[in-house]
Amino acid sequence: MNILVLAGGTSTERDVSLSTGAQVCSALQKRGHRCYLVDVFLGVETDAPLSSLFSSEQQTDPAAHAVGKDSPDLDTIRNTRREHHDGFFGANVLNLCRMADIVFMALHGENGENGKIQATFDLLGIRYTGSGCFASAISMNKQTTKDILTAQQIPVPKGLCVRRTSVDTLAAQLSEQLHFPLIVKPCCGGSSVGMSKASTLQELKEALSIGFSYEEELVAEECITGREFSVGVLGGKALPVIEIAPKEGLYDYKNKYQAGSTVETCPADLPEQLTAQMQQYAEQAYRALHLEVYARIDFLMDADSHLYCLEANTLPGMTPTSLLPQEAAAAGVSFEDLCETIIQTSLEKPIEHM
Repeated sequence: MNILVLAGGTSTERDVSLSTGAQVCSALQKRGHRCYLVDVFLGVETDAPLSSLFSSEQQTDPAAHAVGKDSPDLDTIRNTRREHHDGFFGANVLNLCRMADIVFMALHGENGENGKIQATFDLLGIRYTGSGCFASAISMNKQTTKDILTAQQIPVPKGLCVRRTSVDTLAAQLSEQLHFPLIVKPCCGGSSVGMSKASTLQELKEALSIGFSYEEELVAEECITGREFSVGVLGGKALPVIEIAPKEGLYDYKNKYQAGSTVETCPADLPEQLTAQMQQYAEQAYRALHLEVYARIDFLMDADSHLYCLEANTLPGMTPTSLLPQEAAAAGVSFEDLCETIIQTSLEKPIEHM
């Protein structure tokens, strides 16, 4: 099968995406597929027939795409691309997507998980992995996700969504309506980029300033002190629960992608009843958000064993430290089999086009 693995882009999760793409491409090549990894924004310049790229033995050494401690310099990335007429898509990207039997969406963050590329592919009749444009769009927005989950009686942390205005004014309003400590994060961001914890009014102002440097809309939530978990959902069925315990600080960008920064336990050491409840919430969220093929739902549990759903990830990471592959492995599903299952399940979806 000809599979185009689409990665990179211009989101703050670009490096994570490239790592995911390299891992997936390598795994699918081992399964005998003709795969080609391409950066959705930079594209590929070549004088060779595009169809020959799928039969070429592209070197996709995952070690060459290790995720650094800091998010990438996107201005530098944008300045490296030649000018052409395909807008966001790099040279030859759309043509390669049309030639492929399916596109594996290894993208993360803006213009990857927000539904825009999925909508483009729907209009062009291009098959791709994961959820469609509608589910991707609503799940990308943390406040919209919270509203839907609340309507389904799935507990979420108390919080507010705010748009850019005076930081001093916002900080005063939030401190009156919510209780410290607070977690402030971009409404549509991922990988915890731009996330801060604030325990005082001054820290809240700083957290808002950091958040607004990434997006125009932020979510401020009361911090739940306790244990953090994640539940992958594959084909509508919950995988084993994984617990995430950073050795220090928050489960932020550094702790997520630097090996050894976090202790991850799968299956999580939980009473059977709590495990079943968390898995039920994950499957319920998957259905409520109209997710398809696979996803990952994140949770917190406080000292009284109350569960809180944080967000849904429509294209979970597939890096060496990512959670979904660990959960699949605990269920007896190898990384290669996981990638193959995602491909085959996605091919069963009806193709959307005009």
